[in-house]
Amino acid sequence: MKKDAIAILCAGGPAPGINTVIGSVAKVFLNAGYRVLGINEGYKTLFIENTTFEELDFNFADNIFSRGGSALQMSRYKPKDEEFTTTFFTKNNVKLLVTVGGDDTASTANRLAKFLAANNVKVSNIHVPKTIDNDLPLPAGSPTFGYNSAMEEGVKLATTIYEDARTSGNWFIVSAMGREAGHLAFGIGTACHLPMVIIPEMFNKTKATFDKITRLVISSMVKRKILGIPHGVAMISEGVFHFMSDEEIEGTGINFTYDDHGHPELGNVSKSHIFNMLVQRKLKKLGITVKSRPNELGYELRCCRPISFDLEYATLLGTGVMKLFQDGVTGCMVTADPAGNIAPLYLKDVEDEKGKVKPRLVDINSERAQLVYHNNLHYITKDDYKEAKKYLPNPEEYDFIKILEW
Repeated sequence: MKKDAIAILCAGGPAPGINTVIGSVAKVFLNAGYRVLGINEGYKTLFIENTTFEELDFNFADNIFSRGGSALQMSRYKPKDEEFTTTFFTKNNVKLLVTVGGDDTASTANRLAKFLAANNVKVSNIHVPKTIDNDLPLPAGSPTFGYNSAMEEGVKLATTIYEDARTSGNWFIVSAMGREAGHLAFGIGTACHLPMVIIPEMFNKTKATFDKITRLVISSMVKRKILGIPHGVAMISEGVFHFMSDEEIEGTGINFTYDDHGHPELGNVSKSHIFNMLVQRKLKKLGITVKSRPNELGYELRCCRPISFDLEYATLLGTGVMKLFQDGVTGCMVTADPAGNIAPLYLKDVEDEKGKVKPRLVDINSERAQLVYHNNLHYITKDDYKEAKKYLPNPEEYDFIKILEW
């Protein structure tokens, strides 16, 4: 009879620290006498006759743990319930499935665990929460691994972009990844002291529109003109697109490709280009001369080498998988609080009525966010109306507080 085995599966998009998790999980389970199977292509091949996997050893784990990217090939494939089979698990005597990913990966693992239990196949499932978006509902103060490394890389790039703006006397309109959450844009923008940071959570009292976003950026540009500062960077989270209708998006005048459901395929266009184009159109109508250039921050951040925080954090999460498994825990995410204590976060406690894990958004009402938005940024307020009249026919329309209805 084959030895007991565990399987590791990575899905979704890359994040710094994935290899640290794979290496750490592999080492502790190899040391305990288990076979460790690394599944390639995520859920895509798990249920076919010949699942694509490899047996991992110590040398493999030791060689990869500090690298960026993922040594196990990833996929965004989302299997339907009717695709599930027990074959791989029974054939290889798998006792634990370790999934590494974001909310979609966790939600699929949750469905799979219910299927296996219903078919009397006892396989524990422990999910390691991964995403540079930091949008999984972990306990307060606990980031998703990969977020801090991605933010560090983003800060390096945004700092260089800001220096370019200062050197050339221009503006840059930067778009950052983040799906519907603004953590990455907020973190990078705050760390770099950027004069305008726009995230979807800001629109908690009014609907997000391209017109409002455009006016927020121009509000910052005009405020800096009043201050005698001819340059700047506006950071905008791509998450704002998640709260706009297809009609609003199509109204930008951009030529989109469309998916099978008739929705614009946003992944095929540069978000920063859209924002920059809209800002430039509005500036020309207003007769304001400001040069601005688009810049995208996203894919450059996902496969960088993990910083020391994530090397330690992902190692702790990886070894924490063993602790939870030994405790007989299943159907959960492994979490580590700031003190390093390991605890399970059960998927059933954070899923919605459809079984999908609910995203964690930036708490716009927190003291942290309010300090940034009321103290760190540059934008027009009531006190600026008189001087802003030199550039704007109606400065009130560009008042930050009035635009957001705060």
